[in-house]
Amino acid sequence: MKIKGQGKKNKFKLGWKDIFLYGFLFLFLLFLSFGLGDFAAPSKTQTTIPLSQVINDVKSKKVKEIVVNEAKLDVIYSDNRKVMSRKEVGASMYTILSDAKVDPSSVKITIKDSTGFNTWVGVLTTFLPVLIIIGFFYFIFKQARGAQENIFSFGSNKAKAFNKIFPKTTFAQVAGVDEAKQELSEIVDFLKHPEKYAAMGARTPKGVLLVGPSGTGKTLLARAVAGEAKVAFFSIAGSEFMEMLVGVGAARVRDLFSNAKKAQPAIIFIDEVDAIGRQRGSSMMGGHDEREQTLNQILVEMDGFTPTEQLVVIAATNRPDILDSALIRPGRFDRRVLISYPDLQGRNAILKIHAEGKPFDKDVNWENVARRTVGFTGADLENMLNEAAILAARGDKKSIGKEEIEEAATKVKMGAENKRLQTDEDKKITAYHESGHAVVSYAMPNADPVHRISIVGRGMSLGHTLIPPRFDRVHQTKTRLLEQIATMLGGRVAEELIFKDITTGASDDIEKATDVARTMVVEFGMSNLGPVNYHFEPSIYSENAPVSQNMQNAIDKEVKRILDEAYKRAVFALKENHKKLDEVAKRLLEIETLEGEEFEKIMKGTKKVIKKLPLKN
Repeated sequence: MKIKGQGKKNKFKLGWKDIFLYGFLFLFLLFLSFGLGDFAAPSKTQTTIPLSQVINDVKSKKVKEIVVNEAKLDVIYSDNRKVMSRKEVGASMYTILSDAKVDPSSVKITIKDSTGFNTWVGVLTTFLPVLIIIGFFYFIFKQARGAQENIFSFGSNKAKAFNKIFPKTTFAQVAGVDEAKQELSEIVDFLKHPEKYAAMGARTPKGVLLVGPSGTGKTLLARAVAGEAKVAFFSIAGSEFMEMLVGVGAARVRDLFSNAKKAQPAIIFIDEVDAIGRQRGSSMMGGHDEREQTLNQILVEMDGFTPTEQLVVIAATNRPDILDSALIRPGRFDRRVLISYPDLQGRNAILKIHAEGKPFDKDVNWENVARRTVGFTGADLENMLNEAAILAARGDKKSIGKEEIEEAATKVKMGAENKRLQTDEDKKITAYHESGHAVVSYAMPNADPVHRISIVGRGMSLGHTLIPPRFDRVHQTKTRLLEQIATMLGGRVAEELIFKDITTGASDDIEKATDVARTMVVEFGMSNLGPVNYHFEPSIYSENAPVSQNMQNAIDKEVKRILDEAYKRAVFALKENHKKLDEVAKRLLEIETLEGEEFEKIMKGTKKVIKKLPLKN
């Protein structure tokens, strides 16, 4: 396994195929440079005469020079005319002229020695075909061996390995998860000073399970642990163990743990462990399922650790409820570290970390930005600041201002602006729809303040009303949930009240309102059915549901009752504030986007008349 950070790879690679090709070209050029043309067929423009005529021309003193090249004769006449003739191989030109009673000194005879060249030609013509055949078979066998290695390399793990220098991530680069950092700092201390724990007879956790929503920093925390401990770090996703061949996943697990043990102290990080850690027995393929075999091998490897091994497994998931109980029992994943959404202080710290290296206006208040971004994960905040930087660069600005941050925050949650072509009627419907949400929310005594109303399309929506929480809440009350449902239905109520008709624009609002109402009934016990949990996951493997048909009908009736009551509250609120609804909609049609401060001015003096409507249980 190659370790990152141990020098740069040479990009220039010369294979046997290239060597064979370049060698052949070199030999071909060598033949040409040494005059292979001498052995070629005579040129059609050069005259060939018999040897007897050459002797007669020498006797007549017409020949100036004879160039002898083995059996070939190049005859040059006094008028510089060149002809060609041939003699017997091995016969001397001097002897031939003397036997013909011709003085050899009467003509210049030049002997051209090609012995060395002929020797090379003989060697090459003898061995070159053999070398070509050997090279051909070598190439074939090499290709076959490579294919064989690829088949048997399925069992090699695909983990990305980092040496003790990499990664350079430390706890200082992680914010908003102070409790998780405290838990993991003990793992770092164990990897740095294992003898301290061995002296006390303490057993350090073999595995740590990081649980939390996507984007909250689980992978970043694992890298920070490796960076703090300065140990080898092996990172792999759960899906990378899986292959179409049964048994390959288990082989990769064995290979991964073998490499990690050789590099210990080390950390193995398995991202999205739920891909292979699901509860066994839920598959139609039974015990021979590839995923279950892979899980079984992980269980064996983790339970096979000895107390002296400095090897820690860190896994991350956002679905802890589906993990096999044998995987998360003590002795394997001993610790479960919960990583939730960052609070106000956490978001403030995260923003300052990601703000480094970016120029911001001096009037940017990070505490206000943190309050604006309730519900954002660390990944959302990093993406928001990056989008703000892009917006500032697009506008040729020297620094990032509050406007870019606000636009980026909206873009991260709802998508980029999409100014679709709408008719005046569509714009009016959208304006009243969004105004309905805002006015109903304002009429609710426990609702959060409206932050922004807009009829500019984003993503698939034609408009939006932003009502972020004023602060981080741990609990949600029944009253607040009912008010949220009424606010969600305010857009549909406004359409029906103003246009005496309804549109398809409220489909997403109705879906969300129904989800909240159903959750109140089946999970939170906030209905006439009492504090009973009726929630269950439908399964194709189970014929009998844990809830009877009569109870399912009762649940549906309770959900509809809650939605009907919320709809009545929204109708009551908008009828009592009809003029305010018109004012907000009119202003939206003028400027398209209405900020919370201006909305508050329009709604100033409005009474919270919603209390007049009794809240039925």
